[in-house]
Amino acid sequence: MPGVITSVKEMIVKATFDSDPPLANELVRVNNSSNTELLVDHLESGNVACCLNIRSDFRVTKGQEVERLKKGIEIPVGDQIIGRILNSFGDVIDGQEQLPTDIKRKNILKIPPKSDNFSLSKPEIMTTGIKVIDFFTPFVKGRKIGIVGGAGVGKTVLTMELINNVAKSDSGLAFFSGIGERIREGHELWVTLKENDLLKNTCMFFAQMNENPIQRSLIGISAAASAEVFRDEYKKDVLFFADNMYRYVQAKNELSTIIDQIPSEGGYEPTIFSDVKILQDRLSSNENGSITSVQTIYVPADDTSDPAVQFIQHEMDSVIVLSRRVAEQGIRPAVDLMLTSSSLLTPEIVGERHYLLSVRVQELLEKYESLKGIIAIIGENELSPADRSDYAKAKKLITNFTQNMSVMTKHNGIPGEYFTREETLKSIEEIIV
Repeated sequence: MPGVITSVKEMIVKATFDSDPPLANELVRVNNSSNTELLVDHLESGNVACCLNIRSDFRVTKGQEVERLKKGIEIPVGDQIIGRILNSFGDVIDGQEQLPTDIKRKNILKIPPKSDNFSLSKPEIMTTGIKVIDFFTPFVKGRKIGIVGGAGVGKTVLTMELINNVAKSDSGLAFFSGIGERIREGHELWVTLKENDLLKNTCMFFAQMNENPIQRSLIGISAAASAEVFRDEYKKDVLFFADNMYRYVQAKNELSTIIDQIPSEGGYEPTIFSDVKILQDRLSSNENGSITSVQTIYVPADDTSDPAVQFIQHEMDSVIVLSRRVAEQGIRPAVDLMLTSSSLLTPEIVGERHYLLSVRVQELLEKYESLKGIIAIIGENELSPADRSDYAKAKKLITNFTQNMSVMTKHNGIPGEYFTREETLKSIEEIIV
């Protein structure tokens, strides 16, 4: 039996069913001129389905009939989406030919079973060619790295450089999920990948900031669902880049407000923890292959204590903090070396040599920070010879971690730099030994 729409409020459509109501995350179709599809968010008492108008089709009106489709949102998967740009529903948005209608599809909201007995084997370090990342936050296959920073400090540039360097040297498949970002950034990334002949190993999913919150909240899930297929069925190792995870939480928060949920104490949706966990848990590895993710995290008003930022950071193995204070000094990438941290910087993963160097570098940087205040008052010449030496070494280290990005060459004319892990460690040894 079809249902009947009883209320329409912005993107929230409620339909009452006499019997056989749809399930949560199921699609229903409105019997109107455009056959509008709605996504069931949850069921209310009295067989009332609370649905989301996923495409913002405002031809939906009260009194129209809806029927169950008995399926969820399904996106195309497989080799034919490599090199293409898709939206949250798997529609091609790169202006090229459409995908064949008989292509295999996957329900994006159907979570695959987790492997109970799986554990990552010996950690495999992947070289990024970026000194500050390879040294402070080693890029380990199957793990998560967060790039945290406010607006305009270089999160997207650093992500593009990682895609350029890592995807080029790795035989796996790269995914990029643009969550609520500017279409200009997506286009620049597409051009960069095309120029470097990397589109043949890359899938792109994009929901720009002018899309409705439903599409922005689903784009990361859609990309993760597609990545799962390549991991599980094609047995591929996947590099997953998400820009920007804060926009994902923001979209979920907007959606929560529309549904009239009571916000949490921090002002975000009451389900913020589970929202973050659902997406992060899908970016995992199993016996079939690995998903290594790099996720940018926008910091509103440069406040790193923001609840959403903290929730996302807790899911990361490594956190790279980009600082406006550092950027203002002309240092690129603008990494705050004191706040950047990694749980993977251990002798078992990076080796004794790298670990001991990192301990010594942290000591010098901490001493540098404490001496800066003293020098501002009495001057550098009043320091002891040992303090002066350590202060000079710390300044050289900070300069050593400054690096030109290949993806910026077309903008500033300066050739990009790439350093092997051995070259990075050797350059640090020459300074501090």
